[in-house]
Amino acid sequence: GASVAAVRGAGRRPRLTNIRGVLDKEGQLLAELTPRRIDELGAGGSISGGMIPKIAGGLDAAKSGVNAVHIIDGRVPHALLLEVLGNEPFGTMIRSH
Repeated sequence: GASVAAVRGAGRRPRLTNIRGVLDKEGQLLAELTPRRIDELGAGGSISGGMIPKIAGGLDAAKSGVNAVHIIDGRVPHALLLEVLGNEPFGTMIRSH
């Protein structure tokens, strides 16, 4: 979990899921989230259900020393390569600040 990544000194930590990433109410992918934006989205109802533990775990890891946590769609072939090598945002990155 989050503590394992922090102990290992991870710079970035991918988190494969079965979703594209975090979406706003219009269904647009949010490329980056901060704690403040997460609070806003939660209050507005954009973050709910099964997304809550994914976001909470990512934020916990980010606050524990991981530079960024990336929520990416594991259903997409070569998802990890797209996230690491791609030029376009792929999934949602959670930062601690």
